[in-house]
Amino acid sequence: MKVAVVGAGPAGVRAVEVLLGAGIRPVWIDEAADGGGRIYQRPPAPLQRDPKALYGFEAARASDLHAALDAAKPRADWRPDTLVWNIHSGRKQLNTLNAGRQGVVEYDAAILCTGAMDRVVPVPGWTLPGVTTMGGAQIALKSQGCGIGRQVAFLGSGPLLWLVAYQYAKAGAQIAAVLDTTAFATKLAAAPGLLRGPATFAKGLYYVAWLRAHGIRIAEGVTPLAIEGTGDVTGITWRDAAGRTQCAACDAVGLGWGLKPEAQLADLAGIPFDFDALQHNWVPRRDAAGRSPVPGLYLAGDGSGIGGAEVAELAGARAAMALLQDAGHAVETAALDRRLAGLARFRAALEKAFPFPAHLAAGLPDDALFCRCEGLTAGELRATITGPTVAAPELNRAKAVSRAGMGRCQGRVCGPAAAEILAAKLGCTVAEVGRLRGQAPVKPIPLVATP
Repeated sequence: MKVAVVGAGPAGVRAVEVLLGAGIRPVWIDEAADGGGRIYQRPPAPLQRDPKALYGFEAARASDLHAALDAAKPRADWRPDTLVWNIHSGRKQLNTLNAGRQGVVEYDAAILCTGAMDRVVPVPGWTLPGVTTMGGAQIALKSQGCGIGRQVAFLGSGPLLWLVAYQYAKAGAQIAAVLDTTAFATKLAAAPGLLRGPATFAKGLYYVAWLRAHGIRIAEGVTPLAIEGTGDVTGITWRDAAGRTQCAACDAVGLGWGLKPEAQLADLAGIPFDFDALQHNWVPRRDAAGRSPVPGLYLAGDGSGIGGAEVAELAGARAAMALLQDAGHAVETAALDRRLAGLARFRAALEKAFPFPAHLAAGLPDDALFCRCEGLTAGELRATITGPTVAAPELNRAKAVSRAGMGRCQGRVCGPAAAEILAAKLGCTVAEVGRLRGQAPVKPIPLVATP
């Protein structure tokens, strides 16, 4: 049986571990030079840093995952630095690119563990040099041991906001401000549900308390106004919960409002998508075990719905077990299913504590850029609805008229904001506006590649 696993983050590592234990040697593909995913990314060789310094409270979990990763590599058909840029679910083939060379991987079954990316709300000035996503700021710290600036402001919402701010402060960076768009009352209302994950909740409280104890400027319930600067970032302005305009000097800004699935391969494979109102994300359809409606394709980890690293590990193992069950193996899954169900309830509380601020994207000023690849403003997108050419009540139609999402990122960055802008203008829900359909290649590849 030919099995392919795409991704070597927490979900991919545990999926491969289960497959190897059953005597199956999968083709294991990851776009990065090493596994671990973004959450447990390691510095490139020969750089080494103490796991405690890199991962904090997650050091033991990261070290355990890295040990499993390193043990599995020589036993699997390990292919790092390899992009899967297309999938043909009918022919059961993956198109790959490694060092400028094309490849084709045939499979009988495949597990897609494609991970997630930062979800961004455009803010006036967000394209200035010195502005990165929250995940980008964290990767710089983990992989290279450097920060994105000397005086950094963090803007967004969700657990990653507080974690990255804490990590930067612990590393010695000067934190200009931590700005959370979620009001404290919203988080307080979700606290009873967060107690379902006491260890994770306690870590979050610790990060916030530590930042406050060290005198770092914190504001909750903010409305971002602009990232200031002409050539480079010089500051950030916002309106506080009381409606007063505030500002802070900084030379870099990290932005992030949670994560969105990297699900382009699932889309190209013909897997249906559903709008998850709680996560405010489009997610590929799968059952609790990770089976997709497309025969032979399984989904696990944040690429199938945001759940976090612990859920990804369990879901990767569960998807591999589902594959084995479908191949006729006897597998015991009851305990794992119970753990996943419990973590799902905690995740629901987390989403309620840090809801996506759709109103910020919907209310973006007309002259503000929302699509940096094509240089499009929110006003230009709104004009696709009211202009003389053609009304665009659906996101892909708006793309055809305005070119939104036709740039290098293929709408991976601007797509969520574009949907909010259109929905607000049309007076409908973002689910009714739809989502940008995936296109191959899922990421840019050379026009000429060696066969």
